[in-house]
Amino acid sequence: MTAQIIDGKAFAATVREKVAGHVARLKEEHAITPGLAVVLVGEDPASQVYVRSKGKQTVEVGMNSYEHKLDANTSEKDLLALIDKLNTAPEVHGILVQLPLPGHLNEDLVISSIDPAKDVDGFHISNVGLLGTGQKSMVPCTPLGCLMMLRDYHGSLSGMDAVVIGRSNIVGKPMAQLLLGDSCTVTIAHSRTKDIQDVTRRADIVVAAVGRPEMVTGDWIKPGATVIDVGINRIDAPDKGEGQTRLVGDCHFDSCAEVAGAITPVPGGVGPMTIACLLANTVTACCRANGLSEPEGLTA
Repeated sequence: MTAQIIDGKAFAATVREKVAGHVARLKEEHAITPGLAVVLVGEDPASQVYVRSKGKQTVEVGMNSYEHKLDANTSEKDLLALIDKLNTAPEVHGILVQLPLPGHLNEDLVISSIDPAKDVDGFHISNVGLLGTGQKSMVPCTPLGCLMMLRDYHGSLSGMDAVVIGRSNIVGKPMAQLLLGDSCTVTIAHSRTKDIQDVTRRADIVVAAVGRPEMVTGDWIKPGATVIDVGINRIDAPDKGEGQTRLVGDCHFDSCAEVAGAITPVPGGVGPMTIACLLANTVTACCRANGLSEPEGLTA
């Protein structure tokens, strides 16, 4: 069996098109332009690239982009003051503080200072609690993107057996909650799970988000299962030349693709969906703030 490739790059482009359509309607019918504020503290190269990409895509879909770049030695007091200002700014509907933060800043405190209604990352404890109890919340972008792709491929997920490998607050736990919300039977597997291969092998859906390069191999996968690989790991690639690297997921792609019915590649799978869902969350937050119907197909 050769698995169907779930093209995250193409799907993300479709999501951005939907976002752009909703933004255009908000402008035309309500004279409202959704706004996303991104706060970057320090000069981490990967974070800088990510923030530039977010800003570019925000503008491309017609939204307002507000970027705040602060020095690495910015005090916690000054950062919290900026967030407080953004919380009350009517033109800002979504706030994202780029992580990781410099070591002298308390990430939990910073995240908890964001207005939950503007927390488009979905990391605020209020949103975590709302998601966990099946209520309306802002949903973390990466799990939301995974759910969108699964719904698109399968239609209904009701009754399917799903295993999420990894229990992080950013992906694993919210992914499990979203799958439960779509009536899957969900198991969270992790480093202490006994016979993890057997646990995974029974699943109709496998979401790998453990952060270990190519840990999941084809013999872990039930024939015909859908594999969503969230991992992004850089490993040595001597075949490409001395000192060269390549990106791989948490799944060994070739062996899993021989067994699975469908699989996301790395790169080009889940990754592109994260920013697309950030834009979707910003539109959702804007609609909620203005008492308007939520954008169809862009929320959990």
